[in-house]
This record gives sequence, structure tokens and C-alpha cells, in this order.
Amino acid sequence: MIEKTNVRTNQAAPGHHGGGETLILRPSVNVFEDAEGITVEADIPGVSKERLHLKVDNDSLLLEGDIHVGMPEGMEPLHADLRATRYSRSFALSRELDAEGIVASLKDGVLKLRIPKRAEVRPRKIEVRVG
Repeated sequence: MIEKTNVRTNQAAPGHHGGGETLILRPSVNVFEDAEGITVEADIPGVSKERLHLKVDNDSLLLEGDIHVGMPEGMEPLHADLRATRYSRSFALSRELDAEGIVASLKDGVLKLRIPKRAEVRPRKIEVRVG
């Protein structure tokens, strides 16, 4: 139903903080399927709704988000465990899915996407008439 595609990641050399390169995090995802569609859950801690960008283009779903790490005025970090501040992940969507019906929610650092199957591919019960 949903296939993982590669994300190009620019990785700076250890200890390198300049050069304009951006480290990109690939969020962990869980994908669940049922008769009605699929649910994608992505871990994106630190990303607010305003810094989250979701885009569907043809059969591709792109998830991007920026983490805002605030620093007190006049202070400069000497060490930071968090070096990348951008999430990015893309997926190829099956033609069985209805990209127009995607519903997204964000709670406690988890993005949840519900992608319904197209009506014509969903299982349906056929009523049997007597007579």
C-alpha cells in the first residue's frame, strides 16, 4: 500500500558545524492497514503544527518538519546532543489510496495520518434479498 522511498541526507563531518550543510533526521514510522485504509504514525518530537509541512504530489507523500531549539539570549551552546533540526521522509502511495481524503493530527510529538482506500477497492458487504 505504501512504499518507503529514499531521502537524500546531507551529513556534515563529525565536529563540522559550518559549510551550510543541513543534517536531516528520518523519523521513525509505524504503518497499520485495515479494510478502510492505512494509518501512518511518525515520531517527530519538537515539531510544532506551524513548522510541519505535508505535501502530496501525484503518488508521493512528503513529510517535513523543523525543530525549534530556543536558546536564552546572550548564550551560545558549548555542546548539543541534538545536531539535526529538520525531519524529512517521503513515501510512494499506492493507487488504491485516496490522497484527497488524508486526515492528519499531531499530538505529543506523534504525527498521525489516516489515508483511506478508494471506495472501489474497499471490501463491501453484499446484501442478499429473498424472493
